Amino acid sequence: MPLAREQRKLAAIVAADVVGYSRLMGRDESGTLARLRKNRSEHLDPVVTKYGGRLVKLTGDGALIEFASAVDALSAAIEFQQAMAEANGDQPADTALVFRMGLHLGDLIVDGDDLYGDGVNIAARLEAEAPAGGIVISRTVHEAVTGRLKAMFEDLGNLALKNIERPVQAFSVKWEPSDWQPPVTSEVIVASAAAPQVPLPLPDKPSIAVLPFQNMSGDPEQEYFADGMVEDIITALSRTKSLFVIARNSSFTYKGKAVDIKQAGRELGVRYILEGSVRRAGNRLRITGQLIDATTGSHIWADRFEGGVENLFDLQDQVTTRVVGAIAPEVEQAEIERARRKPTGDLQAYDYYLRGIASLYGQSRETTDEALALFQKAAQLDAAFALPFAQASLCYVQRKAYGWTVDRDREKAEAETLARRALELNRKDPRVLAGAGYTLAYVCGRLEEGADLLDQGVDLDPNYAIAWTWRAATKMWLGAKKSVIEDYERTLRLNPLDPYAFIAQNGMARAHFLAGRYGDALAWAEKSLHLRPHHLATILTYMASLGMAGRIAEARKAYEVYRQLDPTARISNIRERAPNRSDEDIEKLMAGLRLAGLPE
Repeated sequence: MPLAREQRKLAAIVAADVVGYSRLMGRDESGTLARLRKNRSEHLDPVVTKYGGRLVKLTGDGALIEFASAVDALSAAIEFQQAMAEANGDQPADTALVFRMGLHLGDLIVDGDDLYGDGVNIAARLEAEAPAGGIVISRTVHEAVTGRLKAMFEDLGNLALKNIERPVQAFSVKWEPSDWQPPVTSEVIVASAAAPQVPLPLPDKPSIAVLPFQNMSGDPEQEYFADGMVEDIITALSRTKSLFVIARNSSFTYKGKAVDIKQAGRELGVRYILEGSVRRAGNRLRITGQLIDATTGSHIWADRFEGGVENLFDLQDQVTTRVVGAIAPEVEQAEIERARRKPTGDLQAYDYYLRGIASLYGQSRETTDEALALFQKAAQLDAAFALPFAQASLCYVQRKAYGWTVDRDREKAEAETLARRALELNRKDPRVLAGAGYTLAYVCGRLEEGADLLDQGVDLDPNYAIAWTWRAATKMWLGAKKSVIEDYERTLRLNPLDPYAFIAQNGMARAHFLAGRYGDALAWAEKSLHLRPHHLATILTYMASLGMAGRIAEARKAYEVYRQLDPTARISNIRERAPNRSDEDIEKLMAGLRLAGLPE
């Protein structure tokens, strides 16, 4: 069965090829191919892995690579070009392999493992405009990376690119080689990444992962609907306390891929896997599902659920009830009933809510603003629908976390209004309790109230992974130590393949640092940096841990990496960002950062 197409917003694409490849092949075909393979394995593959890229395809002398962020994409491109310049240092000019690269940030169509659309085409056309050994980027990339990387940009004006309707403003990238020395953590990270993966042990209760359902509607625009419906099924199952349910972010790492069920079960540490499809045609809806025992590969049941769109919540409940009944017959019917919910009677409001969730996962300034607008539309259509208010408040969490806040006092007040409105409407939904609680703690500084709400949220839904992360962070700000680590361990087990696990891993590192276990802190920080090399909070933890461990020279090298990414950082403004109530904890962090060389 062909994989459904997916529309992906704002992915960063890198296109690369060898200058004069035909001439080189004509002179020495076998030697050129051997050197091309060697350079790919020694220089291209490591930077792609380091910055979390995905090699989409190789095309003779070229490559197409996808990254989640423009900063990661350009960092990888610069490091690769610098590595190639060094590798070509002892090569005659007429035999050296010299690459040119083009970068664009835009919308894509994903079809299986391949990519299509203007996002790919523009990157490829910009690559053709790049000089030998150079990089050319589009305006969208330029806007995303300006001030965030140690690089200079020359405006090339609006370029007329082949088969692209509108002119594209482009920039040539320049950099100082001394600014792009390999980060101090790279050797440790590469070594740890190569370690064999040990299958996770099965929990002591029935365990399940729900994989993304295929969108069979024939319309990529309906992808958000299929994803949102699966997320609701995960939420309903997770509120059944007799089950262990893998979080959405780990399940969705299998999206668009052919899945080996037994392997997925080992990777996620679960016995059961639910997979299926969604077809929406007009007002008709069809959901198919099959439950598989991942330890044996045998099917437990398969069924089809059909009805009008107005019966969506009933159909979801039918799927949930069948799953619970099949794998946990000892679960009382009352618990199944508690997992059922009908959050709104307005299907258009629910549709806007699902679109908002999809946008919020985009993790960019633009998609966060888009999510906020969509949640507001949902709330306008159904003023009693609590979830859009809670999710809208989390948009302000994301804005603060990524440094996108414009008016701190105004946004703080708006976030609090949204969080409190959500709580007024529904204090029985763990997503409302946890989302509003974290907003109040992180954005509004109301740590005790936020911690209490997060306690209530994880009590109602012990499988809600992100709530365990939020609770751990809030407890750490309040000065807790041991229980924080237990909470982070819980979230990492519930979400073992989470692309955003670097957040919880940095939390673990920070908790060990505050407890004085600097070796453990460094180990967790290195894991976090493997997933997200430019995560500023993790680099701070890493710097401070090295400093307090007495490894001053390494701490100062780490600071040089940090300074490239955040040149305005000072002890004073780092102190302002720290929400910790404990003066002792804040001073320990500041002491470590001073040893690393961070100025006052």
